[in-house]
Amino acid sequence: MSYLLDTNVVSELRKRRRADPNVVAWLRQRRPGDLFVSVLTVGELRRGVERVRRKDPTTAAALESWLTRTSMEFRDRIIGVDRDIAERWGRLGTQDPIPAVDGLIAATALERELVVVTRDVKHFSRMSVPHLNPFPQPA
Repeated sequence: MSYLLDTNVVSELRKRRRADPNVVAWLRQRRPGDLFVSVLTVGELRRGVERVRRKDPTTAAALESWLTRTSMEFRDRIIGVDRDIAERWGRLGTQDPIPAVDGLIAATALERELVVVTRDVKHFSRMSVPHLNPFPQPA
């Protein structure tokens, strides 16, 4: 089985020792070749770096370095939005619209037969997209 990591999962890994142990354990049980990210996740991470840059250039430089390493780690496993994904997205959620990025990630997972790994399961549940939440569930 292969997985599409949502931005919140990739961001969790940046925390290193402070990262949620459930997420870290789940990821360690997977082969790197089975883990993918969307080009949209790269864009969301970039946006985060740029927002921090305006307030704290030193922290932004550290985030920039992390984003570069992460992009290199996934370089062959970053999925772009092609015509098939765009067409699938256009058919998803027409009755109950969801944010465009989540919809495109859902369409990517469906087109590529991937499971979305995310903390934010509500949108993916509504669209019947295979997903899992590696974060601890509230009691």
